[in-house]
Amino acid sequence: MADRIDGYAQGIFDIAQAEGAVEKVENELFQFSQLFQGNDQLREKLTDQSLPVEKRQAIVEDLLGQKASPLTVNLISFLVGSGRARELPEIVDRLVQRAAAQRQREVAEVRSAIMLDAEQQRRLAEALEKATGKKVELKVIQDPSVLGGIVARVGDTVIDGSVRRRLEQLRESL
Repeated sequence: MADRIDGYAQGIFDIAQAEGAVEKVENELFQFSQLFQGNDQLREKLTDQSLPVEKRQAIVEDLLGQKASPLTVNLISFLVGSGRARELPEIVDRLVQRAAAQRQREVAEVRSAIMLDAEQQRRLAEALEKATGKKVELKVIQDPSVLGGIVARVGDTVIDGSVRRRLEQLRESL
């Protein structure tokens, strides 16, 4: 199965590269993957094999419409149409890793209660590069459960500077 997921990720990467849109497609797919994982109703509809393929693809097209590039919409529709919606997050993760590796960077997945502006992202990237010794590329995910601060993952390294974690530590010490 890992080979199939890698195959889809490589195929999408090759198509995006041929179109000169790797970064745009990568970012749009990442955002859609986060929406897909966080929305039970959307995930159920797109993975429901009892719904006709055309209906599932229409959901994607209606949802994304003008919000994503036609290439990204077509790629997601293809994955949904070929019955790979369940594997979409894994495929996107592999694509993001492949694109970052091509740019000789590591992916730093950052969870924050609020969206970070460009300056905050720049400073955070610098701090993570200093802390890990690796060139990083941020993928920021807004996650209200963090409460405040951030949780960053670069490869196998997790840096948890969240308010939630501090509250857990305080609770344990009491």
